[in-house]
Amino acid sequence: MTDSSVPTSLEDVPSSRPVLETLERFHGKVWDVASDRVDLGDAGVVTRDYVRHTGAVVIVALDPDERVYLVRQYRHPVQAECWEPPAGLLDLAGEDPLEAARRELHEEADLAASTWHTLVDYYPSGGGVSEAVRVFLARDLAPVPESERHEREDEEADMIGAWVPLDDAVVAILEGRIHASSAVAGLLAADRARRDGFAGLRDPRAPWLRPEATRLTR
Repeated sequence: MTDSSVPTSLEDVPSSRPVLETLERFHGKVWDVASDRVDLGDAGVVTRDYVRHTGAVVIVALDPDERVYLVRQYRHPVQAECWEPPAGLLDLAGEDPLEAARRELHEEADLAASTWHTLVDYYPSGGGVSEAVRVFLARDLAPVPESERHEREDEEADMIGAWVPLDDAVVAILEGRIHASSAVAGLLAADRARRDGFAGLRDPRAPWLRPEATRLTR
């Protein structure tokens, strides 16, 4: 039986196991699928299939009236139009995550922010996807001038945006009406930060336990 006592330091531990072989199963437009033969020592050698993902940033934009800006976007794998915060892939080689967040806030919400913090980091599905997500809290917001706004294309062309009271968004999550992981993690974290008077927020460039991005598409 393993020891179930609470560890003295409750944090994820960077770790790896020897990879004996990697097979590239699929090469897609945005991410790839790989199979690794992994040596687990006494537990033997196992094969693990997973999606190689560049990682992503999410932006919870919060205004002085405690409203958050959400977009409703079609997500084909789940066959739903999901309400979620602005977000984007870390698919530009060498791009700083904070600068990526600034770009996505500009492109998807026509907003700029002068105050940034790290809100929460998470792995959406660590058992099968290498994706790591950082959620930023953006405040002190200003609209982007009309002449500088991004022209949305593809799946973003019919994206709807709206200001929503944070309290209403939290209720929608807890009642099962909002499902996107970025919304669940980001908005619940924003609610907790607000209740704590934003005292525990981290620097926007705080250390991040993020797997190395193995796929850069642009």
